[in-house]
Amino acid sequence: MDWLGDHWLDVLGWGGSALLVLSLLQTRVLRFRALNLVACLILVGFNAFVGVWPMVGMNVVLAAINVWFLVRLSRERHDDEVFEVVRVRLDDAYFRHVLRTHEQDIRAFQPDFGTRPDEGQLAFVVVKGDETVGVVLLRADRDVARVELDYVTPRYRDFSPGEFVWRRSGVLRDLGLRRVTTSPRMRGAYYEHVGFRRDGEEFVLDL
Repeated sequence: MDWLGDHWLDVLGWGGSALLVLSLLQTRVLRFRALNLVACLILVGFNAFVGVWPMVGMNVVLAAINVWFLVRLSRERHDDEVFEVVRVRLDDAYFRHVLRTHEQDIRAFQPDFGTRPDEGQLAFVVVKGDETVGVVLLRADRDVARVELDYVTPRYRDFSPGEFVWRRSGVLRDLGLRRVTTSPRMRGAYYEHVGFRRDGEEFVLDL
């Protein structure tokens, strides 16, 4: 404790620098901004104590930029105008490319999915502008659809693009579907937050 009391300022400076580096390694855009903001605030305090005012000014500006982005991104998370659901053919070349590119990551979240779509499935891509943020594969049986893939790319994993398929997009109802069920083997499921109800090990959504 005596050492820490004598070197707390060094710990503060190194800790802020380490957190700044850590933030740059993040693939999730919201997590990057949040960690970068905390690092900037720490470094504002450190540089103010040692009297390096140009660095104080720079980190104040960077903190303000991070706050602006965090507010903007938080608003976009549930904005109907930001995300769009596009139905695609199972043999669509770009859709197949997305599955191949993220194959290992997909298996980590859904080990029972082989990343090879087959006949009888419905495929959807969730996009933001011209950027793909997620893909969904459903298998329909009359008016009930089972989720066989619900994948979000790492950059947008702090968002909830799936809710635009389940709650705000009429694309499923337009196909005559009235209920959606999920696989019990999905990892990191978020469905209770977007209107699904738990039914044993599965989640169910009535459209």
